Formats: sequence, structure tokens, C-alpha cells
Amino acid sequence: MAEKKEKTAAPKEEKGGKKAAPKKETPKKETPKKETPKKKETPKKEAPKKEKPKAEPKREGEKKGNFFTDSIKFISGLFFKKMATGGAGELRSNAEEINQLNVFPVPDGDTGDNMSMTIDSGVAAIENIESDDIAEVSEALSRGMLLGARGNSGVILSQFFAGISAGLSSVEKADAKTFGHALELGVEKAYASVMTPTEGTILTVMREAVEYAVSRITKKSTIQTLFDDLVKEMNSSLERTPELLPQLKEAGVVDSGAAGLLYIMDGFNRVLGGEQIESSAPVVAPKASSAPSLAGFDADTDMTYAYCTEVIVQLTKRKGDPDKFDVDVLKEFLKGLGDSIVAIKADTIVKIHVHTLTPDKVLGYMLGHGEFISVKIENMSLQHTELESEGKAPDRKAADSAEKAPEQPKIKNAVVAVCMGGGIEQIYRDLGCNYVIRGGQTQNPSTNDFIEAFKTLNAENIFVFPNNGNILMAAEQARDIYEDARVIVLPSKSVGVGYAALAATDITAEPDEVKAQMEDAMSRVTAGYVSPAIRDTQIEGVNINNGDIMGIIGKEIVIVTNKQISAAVALADALLSKENTFMLTAFVGEGVDEEEQATVEEKIRALHPQAEIYFTYGGQSIYPYIFVVE
Repeated sequence: MAEKKEKTAAPKEEKGGKKAAPKKETPKKETPKKETPKKKETPKKEAPKKEKPKAEPKREGEKKGNFFTDSIKFISGLFFKKMATGGAGELRSNAEEINQLNVFPVPDGDTGDNMSMTIDSGVAAIENIESDDIAEVSEALSRGMLLGARGNSGVILSQFFAGISAGLSSVEKADAKTFGHALELGVEKAYASVMTPTEGTILTVMREAVEYAVSRITKKSTIQTLFDDLVKEMNSSLERTPELLPQLKEAGVVDSGAAGLLYIMDGFNRVLGGEQIESSAPVVAPKASSAPSLAGFDADTDMTYAYCTEVIVQLTKRKGDPDKFDVDVLKEFLKGLGDSIVAIKADTIVKIHVHTLTPDKVLGYMLGHGEFISVKIENMSLQHTELESEGKAPDRKAADSAEKAPEQPKIKNAVVAVCMGGGIEQIYRDLGCNYVIRGGQTQNPSTNDFIEAFKTLNAENIFVFPNNGNILMAAEQARDIYEDARVIVLPSKSVGVGYAALAATDITAEPDEVKAQMEDAMSRVTAGYVSPAIRDTQIEGVNINNGDIMGIIGKEIVIVTNKQISAAVALADALLSKENTFMLTAFVGEGVDEEEQATVEEKIRALHPQAEIYFTYGGQSIYPYIFVVE
């Protein structure tokens, strides 16, 4: 069957947006419109219009609920909390719409979910705060968002609110001028978080909107007029993003991260107008009751009590013989990790309970034998802190010593990597990776996930492989926050690149030499992957249909076809045809059967008989094949 080939520079995951109309219309000033995504072939669909609140008579001293607005000339801590909750709810209700706005048609860590989980983490951190001090509320909101930030859009959003918090740090309540300055600091902080800022993204929209709103502040301005101007210009700026990024214009969309920010700020503004915003969508971030306690469990807290780890695993024939699985061997393994051990095997089901400081090692071991039915990990130190605050915690001296996990010996260098798939995770561990964070393209770990990983390692230097471009900024933000070790983040954007770097490095060498070895290895490899298309789109004149199979190298789509085998062979051929390449390693995904794998391998060997070719089980989801060539 004829195949469609295309090469294009794929934009970052975060770039995407709403479908633009065939003929761009200037939105009415009084009622900014936000268009929902659509396919080129279908008529334009518009989101329900959000009417701007009508001007009200003088509201001096008027009471709304438990909040005095003072004509909204000043905003207090409790009202700011209400605004943040409304902004999070507005985004949460529209997160799925934002998820559909990414330009690149591959499964990914969707922008809407990442931004929603980020701000929801902040809202969870302020849920129980009753202070009316805006400095205190904004600081807690910012801290929660920093720790909960996911994906590049989530990190940028958290930095925006970090700047706002800095601008409000010396006041108990803020007027329009003070809040406008805080917004300016938010823009500066957001731009500073990106190594190479790209215009036509969330950065542009927040900058232009803040510049416009602040320029219109007068002595008569209120918080309401400030946000009216902010949202108005943010909507206009959003509609201009396709003129700044050719990828957006070709796809007929606007930037998705910017669209998410507009929903948040629109939610803030609607709360200012007196609306009660209720989200019908499920909460995607942890509730406040399960969020990290910033008061009782912080950077100075020692993990005296371990993680209560409970897993139920279905043993699978693909990963070994279930009948030969030895529970006694498992128990011996668990004894080296912790205490309070229970391990039971019933037919092909294994149930485990253990108190350990390294639950990742438990998960990694069992992934080598089967698949999880359920996993539960609870921080017993956090539980103890919460009980202690309630007067319910047992006397520490009387606590069973078995509850304490053994201290890890101090080591010079340690490695943390993000990857998913039992085979890939085990390969990383075999190469010396100390901690695997399960995540990847559709499951972006948060900044706090990295920090918690760092805490488990008693190491002087920690080398981090994010293995995905949309996870890199969260890893870097964790590096900037963590102070108990030197953290070096390697800019790996694929598990294949991270694998090659780890395989070529002597992790026992001096830290600077380790870093040099890893960077050198990364510079000498190229990675590619096979992925299904999840939406109809057009990139550089080539139509891509939902369900097509694409071969992708870095930021280029090199093959589009409807046959998975054809895509895999064409991708491998393109990789091995590059100058000075001689070896290909293939990680095979969980859905590929042995017959297909053999066919792909045979065809690749026929095309490149002189190359060294290795196929190994990766077990990753989404991508049936991940290739790396050296």
C-alpha cells in the first residue's frame, strides 16, 4: 500500500489550541468569544458565551457571602482564595476541551489536565487557610502549585503565580496598582523559567494582557476594572497567536496553554463579578485532606516512619512462569527493604504489604513478574505528623522499631529516571538507576514527585533523566527547590536517549566526569518512536487521520501510514540511514506480539545487514516501538 511521507518540525507538546474560524472575526469587546476546537471539515462550534457581568451600582461596603468587597478597590486573602478556587474550577470544567487543542496528534500529557492538576494542587494547599492576609494565602497557593506543577505549561503557570506571590508578600490586602505590579512580576518569573521563550504561546498572552491591563490603571481603578481589562486583552492576544506561530496557523488553532490561562483568569474575574463557579468535572488533583502538609511536613522533616506499601499483582506468562514464582525469594528481597512484611500467593495473584523507604523497588521487582491490579502507598511519617497534631499519635519511644526502615548508606552518585514499562524500568535498574519515577508521555510526574524521589536517596550528587521534553521543566524546578544534594538534570527527551547515556557511563566516577560522559553519549545517539495519531490534522500540507501510524524522529514526522509494521520498518530505515550509525536498539511495547516483532526485525535486518540490531522487551504503553541508534 502506498505510504504518505512527511517531514516536519513538530512543535512542543504544550503548543496547540482552539480551532480558528476560516475567516477570523474580531470578537465583540463586551463579550469575548472563545471558540471550541473543530476539525477543518466540520462547521465551527463555539463555546457558550460567557456574558460579562453588568455594571452594578455603587457597592461600597457591600457584603458578598463572607467577603467585603469595598467596591473591589482592595482584595483580601479570603477573597483571593475564593478567586483562585473559582479560577481552578473554571479550568477544570474545560480541561478536556484544552486537552483536544494540542497541535501534534500523538497521545501526550494533555495541557488541560496538567494545568488543572497544577492549580488544583495550589487550591488544595489553601483550602483550610482562614487567614485574611493576602500575602499568606498567595504564598501557600504558590507553594502548592510549585510542588504540584506538571508538564511545561504547569511549570510556567506555577512560576507566574510565584511572581504574583512575590509581589503580594509585603501587603495584607492589595489594590489595583499593587496587584498589577504583582502580575508584572508573575510575567517576569514565567519568562525566566523558560530557557528559550517562544512567542505565540502562553508567555506572549500573559505578557500582552498584563501590559495592557497595567497601562490602564488610574487612581479610579478597582480590582474589577483591572481584571476586566486583563481578560479582555488576554482573549484578543490568544486569537493572535496563530499569526506568531506558523504551526498554529496551519493547523487552524490557538495556543492551548494560553487558552488554559484565559480560563483561569476568566474564572477569577467572574468571581469578582459575584458569580459562584461550580465545576462539574471530576477533581484531578489530590484533595486537601490528602495533599502534603506544608506546616507539619517540610524540607527539614526526616522520614522517621516509612511508606506503607500494599500491592496486588497478577503474575503473567509473558514475564515468566507464574507457577515457578517463589514467595520465599520475594520475602527475602523485601526483608532488605523494610519491615512488617506480608507476602501471599494465591494461584497467579500475589499480595504484598511492607513498610519501606523505597516502595519504588517493590514496584520494580513485581513489574518484572506481572502487572498491578492495585497499588497503595501511604506516607507513614505524614500520617504520624497529622495524628500528632490531633493528639492521637503514639509516643515515639513506645513505637515499634519495626515501623522504621533502615537508613540508606551515603553514596557519592545516584540516578533518578522517568520511564514506564516493566522491561524498560528493569533495564534502567540493571544499568545502575537508583530510583524510577513511573511516568512518561501521558503521565507527567509533578515537581514534588521528583523531590520525594530525591529524599529517598542518601546521595551527594543526583543525576536525573526526565526522558520527555514535557517533563524537563518539572525536573529542573525540583532541582532548584531541593537543597540536600547537588542535582544535575540531563536534557533527555526519550527513554532511548537516557538508556544510551546510562549504558555508556561509569556512575562511580567523579560527578563532573559522570556528567561529561552522559552528555557525550547523548550527543552521539538519535531516538525515534512509532505512535498512533489520535486526531485528524494537517501538518505541512500532509493530512493525518485519526488512527494513522506515524514514525517520528525527534521533532520530525518521517512516515505516515496505516500499517504499524510499515511504519516501524520505515522509521528504523531512516534512523540507520543516517551517517555513521551502526547499532540500533529497539524497545518493544506491550501490545506487540512475537510474530509482528519477528517480521519487523527481519525486514530491518534485510535493509541493513551490516548493522548491529537488538530487540528487547520494553513493555511501554502508547508507543509500540522505541528505537535508538548510535
